[in-house]
Amino acid sequence: MGIETSPERFDELVDQALDAIPDELASQVHNLVVLVEEWPPEGEPQDTLGLYDGVALTDRNDLYGITLPDRVFIFRQPLQQMCEDEDDLAAEIRITVIHEIAHHFGIDDEKLHELGWA
Repeated sequence: MGIETSPERFDELVDQALDAIPDELASQVHNLVVLVEEWPPEGEPQDTLGLYDGVALTDRNDLYGITLPDRVFIFRQPLQQMCEDEDDLAAEIRITVIHEIAHHFGIDDEKLHELGWA
């Protein structure tokens, strides 16, 4: 099982997932960058699809100042390995993007499972 796409095509699918986020939600995203990497970092399970690295909006306070952007990583190889075709890949990328951006809003994995976005 698995699908192989070019890095450029994969980036296009990530861009489409980001474009599908409603404007009223996207306008609430602050200081966040979305990056595509081939594999999760060392120490993470190699089937990890995405990762949020940052301080959730719900955890920021008046002391939160000028900082580097929070980061959402989307991992190309694990996503491709679990998908059978491009439609499946696009759907999994969308779920992963939404899941990781939800962490930016302070939504934890348990709540995401309840909502069907895990």
